[in-house]
Amino acid sequence: MIKKSVANITNSISNTMMSTPEKWKTPTQIKLNEYSKNSGTDMIVFSNDGSIVICSSLSEDIEGLKYRVLNKEIMDLYGSDPTSVGTDFDGLFDKEISTIGQKFKGNGPEYILIAIPSSTSNNHYTRDIMEIFTLSAVIVLIISLVIIYLTSIKITAPIHEMADAAQKIGRGDFDIQLPEYAESEYNDLASAFNEMASSLKSYDTMRNSFIANVSHELRTPMTSIGGFVDGLLDNTIPKEEQKHYLKIISSEVHRLTRLVRSMLNLAKIEAGELKPNFSNFSVLDPIVDTLVTFEKRLEEKNIEVRGLDTDKRYNLWADCDLIHQVVYNLLENAIKFVDPGGYISFHFEEVGYLTVIYIRNSGEGLSQEELSLVFDRFYKTDKSRGIDATGVGLGLNIVRSIIKLHGGKIQVRSVLNEYTEFMFSLPNKDIT
Repeated sequence: MIKKSVANITNSISNTMMSTPEKWKTPTQIKLNEYSKNSGTDMIVFSNDGSIVICSSLSEDIEGLKYRVLNKEIMDLYGSDPTSVGTDFDGLFDKEISTIGQKFKGNGPEYILIAIPSSTSNNHYTRDIMEIFTLSAVIVLIISLVIIYLTSIKITAPIHEMADAAQKIGRGDFDIQLPEYAESEYNDLASAFNEMASSLKSYDTMRNSFIANVSHELRTPMTSIGGFVDGLLDNTIPKEEQKHYLKIISSEVHRLTRLVRSMLNLAKIEAGELKPNFSNFSVLDPIVDTLVTFEKRLEEKNIEVRGLDTDKRYNLWADCDLIHQVVYNLLENAIKFVDPGGYISFHFEEVGYLTVIYIRNSGEGLSQEELSLVFDRFYKTDKSRGIDATGVGLGLNIVRSIIKLHGGKIQVRSVLNEYTEFMFSLPNKDIT
């Protein structure tokens, strides 16, 4: 590119010298400045004796050439065509620089045009490149930061939402439900969070219900006891009736004792503090002992006991005292609801390492709605409230907890106006 410029300039200067031999320097000066500016080079015209005839505005690093005469040996390096020559101009520069020059004639004598690449121009070029690079880097950095910021907001938004939801749950608001998210990981976490919130809400409802039921169950007998005691103290109750009301007070105190004992047993089971004392015994042992306890009530209702005349021995590997409580609660429930002159039957099966016990009583039976609620704490059917006001509604819940503690299961089935049957399984041998 520079060689072509040198050739064009030498040709133009030569023509100008020939056409206006007296006034060629002024237009030549203009052309040199123009070419120098456009090409980023310093343009110098030397005479054949090595002195400068005319030049463009020289950059600072070659300003010293104005005060030097070009060595003939250097001049001889350039030809009549544009020639590239590396020279330090007789020590003017610390190292050789690349130049392009061409000899030419115009108005008689021979001249040399030398184009020297301007370091200032190079510096400007380098600076421009650096500025462009720096500006581009800044723009890219800003764009990247914006993208990162927006992406981080998008990524962390679900986390902040979950954190806010967790704080609300911590304050007791269990109605929180997180939405679905596009990212599967967040969506799985949100689903788990929603399940947790639902479970906590259920537990909170159960806790409130439990407290309400306990308060009711405690308040009712305590109110009765307080009222009767006040009546005895202020002689509102006649002396001939005091014994009757003392029996009622005693009954209510026993009811409170059973309630507290049942609640303590449930608390121990749920806290994992109640450990079964496993031993091997016959399934008939707790059943027979319990039937003896209820012998008077069985005779009063003329209840027939069936299914205990089995020849096969069915064993249990369990805590005998806890199973005695299970059988006691189930038989107490069966005797309560069996119809007068009805029956209570027992049936046993062995299924692998489990013994399955069936206890059925004839009677009105339970509705489908009642079947799903019989194991709930403090649940008492309307029939139960009419038949026995001393119950606390924890018996079957304790039964289920004890059987679950042994690794077994319990179910209930009923046919209205025919029977109700509880089926539960317990280990018959040590499998640990």
